[in-house]
Amino acid sequence: MRRAALLAGAVIAYMVAAWMVAPGFYDGFGPVQPYKWTCPPPQAGANEKPGSGHATIKVVGGVSEAASVSPDTDGQLVIGFLPGAFDATGKTTINVDITPLPTCPQPPGIQFVTNVYQVTAPAPLVKPSPVALVYSNLLPAPTAVYFASDPAGPWRSIGAAQQSALFTIDATTSALGYFAAGYPSASPPPGTVTVGGGQVLPIVVAIIIVLVVLAGLPLALMRRRRSGGARDEEGDD
Repeated sequence: MRRAALLAGAVIAYMVAAWMVAPGFYDGFGPVQPYKWTCPPPQAGANEKPGSGHATIKVVGGVSEAASVSPDTDGQLVIGFLPGAFDATGKTTINVDITPLPTCPQPPGIQFVTNVYQVTAPAPLVKPSPVALVYSNLLPAPTAVYFASDPAGPWRSIGAAQQSALFTIDATTSALGYFAAGYPSASPPPGTVTVGGGQVLPIVVAIIIVLVVLAGLPLALMRRRRSGGARDEEGDD
């Protein structure tokens, strides 16, 4: 009876935790669907081009309504807007468009691991807006979201939230323009390998494992010799 009660409690706790975290909790350890690349890496295999997104946000009483916008076919970038996020002076609606850049810029000092997306609207932001980008498990995980007003740069980091859904990186932006996720090109550091999920595994860990195995070999050989000597003595008897 006690064991059943503990099991039930664990199930309830799991469900509550799943309900509280961001979408993606149930997605397992890989993206929901294959990433759609503008410039696919060699290991990507078959690829579909990324989609675009559009939304019309109503303005009521001079205040833009809350909304979220993402590409219709893949949702690889999602941007949200709070009520009154735009300077809606003289407007009744605000059209927001998301367009994947047809090229793949790699600015100096930054390694992008997602497509570059342009987000446009005919009104400036007056409130910060959350933006999230999905990334692939085929490349190292990004450490920040980057922003630029022009694809040629300059690009600057707008940071990253401490907690995000699996294979998603979140940040907050105070302006619309071009967005991509990546990491400083100095990292991952030289001599590292990547594993599934894009995480970085320093080669030193592998070296330590090898050293531990090698350290145990002499002890194993000594034990084998001792056991062999004991059998020889029994044979002589």
